[in-house]
Amino acid sequence: MKNNMGSADKIIRILLAIVFAALYFTGTVTGTWGIILLILAAVFILTGLVSFCPLYLPFHINTGKKKEV
Repeated sequence: MKNNMGSADKIIRILLAIVFAALYFTGTVTGTWGIILLILAAVFILTGLVSFCPLYLPFHINTGKKKEV
């Protein structure tokens, strides 16, 4: 599993996860939409911490730095 996320991508994902979790835990978003946001927050935190997004693979997206040979 190679890293395919840059630092800006990781920061954006983690910030969005914090916002989504805050919306859920403050009761601003409840019900099904709240649960969806909470799951999405968990996925964003996980992918942000491991610097790997499986959805980037089929589209050959890499937001990380290019390694020079």
